[in-house]
Amino acid sequence: MSKLTILDHPLIQHKIAIARNKNTGSGLFRQLVKEIGMLMVYEVTRDLTLEDVEIETPICKTKAKMLRGKKMAVVPILRAGIGMVDGILELVPQAKVGHIGLYRDPVTKEPVEYFCKLPQDVAQRDFILVDPMLATGGSASAAITLLKNKNIKSIRLVCLVGCPEGVKRVQTDHPDIDIYLASLDEKLNEDCYIVPGLGDAGDRIFGTK
Repeated sequence: MSKLTILDHPLIQHKIAIARNKNTGSGLFRQLVKEIGMLMVYEVTRDLTLEDVEIETPICKTKAKMLRGKKMAVVPILRAGIGMVDGILELVPQAKVGHIGLYRDPVTKEPVEYFCKLPQDVAQRDFILVDPMLATGGSASAAITLLKNKNIKSIRLVCLVGCPEGVKRVQTDHPDIDIYLASLDEKLNEDCYIVPGLGDAGDRIFGTK
């Protein structure tokens, strides 16, 4: 079974609380999603491997540690996932960015793919799939399936807020994929929104509602 990690760093929790507030406007909400994404990936990448290298400082030669192995790729699920990308790129500016477009069918509630564009060197990269909300889990599961169909082996799912239903769906469909959340909320309501949640993250990021 995949590992579920709740990132409970005080700064993450503080910013999530502000983002939850219905009176938080789009500008601040957008900034919070960016900052939370950056803080989360700081924690998610804690287990990256390092190697010893020799460098020369202004004083002398010395041994130092640098990242070893695959480079990273960040893939937001459109459109709300875009809000997390810039914060991540501030930490790992060399990461490439792909995009997966999915929308939820209003009747079946299942995801429908409409766009996919990924880096060409997928075998050389560790992928971080991002979306602010892990609600039904349908979109996340479909996006993971799409990445696996492209022969991508290393995938981590990073979401701000999730619920048990979404976690269960992803873990059932993809027991090999680790999930990282800033908060595991109570449940889904009858409209498939997370309770207490953040509302519609895409609308709040882009000011479209």
